[in-house]
Amino acid sequence: METIARRADEIVDEFAFFEDWMEKYEHLIELGRALPLIEDRYKTEEYRVHGCQAQVWLHAEHDGGVVRYRADSDALITKGLIALLVRVFSGQPPEAVAAARLDFLGRIGLDEHLSPTRKNGLAAMVRRMKHYALAFSETAKN
Repeated sequence: METIARRADEIVDEFAFFEDWMEKYEHLIELGRALPLIEDRYKTEEYRVHGCQAQVWLHAEHDGGVVRYRADSDALITKGLIALLVRVFSGQPPEAVAAARLDFLGRIGLDEHLSPTRKNGLAAMVRRMKHYALAFSETAKN
């Protein structure tokens, strides 16, 4: 199984290819467009990530010892951000997701190039994904 750190390093390498932030934003938008569609039944208040300026929906399942995430957003850059997180976290054990450090976000420059509202939204998405992972981890122990 490919680890979270390995996936994060691949994303850092991918973003290093682009010379300026307009190209990086375009890449983020493309990643969002490539994100598999979430089923409409998950586009409800129950699955909405609060703290994001845009609407973001996140669904998680614990399947075969790993967490599988599905997500969507009504804003292109935000959808690209959640696509990055889904790519890194989906298919990983819940304990690994809960403990993951996401320094790769800073290494690709997102901490410097996102507006404060997008940074808050990104933090809310990470918290929600880790919350799901912790819940699945606790359920598995019982």
